[in-house]
Amino acid sequence: YPIWVAWLASIAAGIAIEAVNGALVAYARIPAIVVTLGMLSILKGGLISATSGAWITNLPPGFLLAQFRLFGILAPVWFAAVLTVLAALWMRYSALGRSIYALGGNPEAARAVGIRTKPTVVFVFALHGFFAGIAAILFASQLQVIQSTVPPNLELNVITASVIGGVSILGGTGTVVGSTLAAVLFGAIGSSLIFLNVSAYWLKAVLGLMILATVLADMARRRRRPF
Repeated sequence: YPIWVAWLASIAAGIAIEAVNGALVAYARIPAIVVTLGMLSILKGGLISATSGAWITNLPPGFLLAQFRLFGILAPVWFAAVLTVLAALWMRYSALGRSIYALGGNPEAARAVGIRTKPTVVFVFALHGFFAGIAAILFASQLQVIQSTVPPNLELNVITASVIGGVSILGGTGTVVGSTLAAVLFGAIGSSLIFLNVSAYWLKAVLGLMILATVLADMARRRRRPF
């Protein structure tokens, strides 16, 4: 099959999996964090069992998308910049983007003003799957190997970057640009600690402290907010 079929399959799989997660959250009323971590464990265990822990190497040249350069800049940087700008504009100026903020801030109020909350939740999860599919392609092509075991604690890194970027654990606040800049900052901090030969265990400790500090600051700000 052409290489673009594999790319589309990755994106389609991400959308389908996250749509299932969204349906469980919206219609079965299971907390999102429980659904997400549960599906993560299912997929990790299933993938390792199906592949016996083997990694796929010797990828064809066309698969190495992350190695492509435009004006000397690697493709992942272009993807991150373009998708961040488009997503930020969409969230700020589209009716659906504003509905997502309203739903995250107060689901009952969003429902009262006519927002279809359950389909919106499913759509948000499916959109996340779309971006996850693109990230998976870039991740695999950057390392030039498809891993059956995703690096541990990768989900914690994503949560940390989002929270530091201003996304509230309680919902309703946060920006795309803030999350992207926080991810860049977080990556720079991790690389600096590795360069300084700091133990990986200390990096995990720093992650936890950053999450706790950001969440506590968010909760304190919400308590001071007038009703």
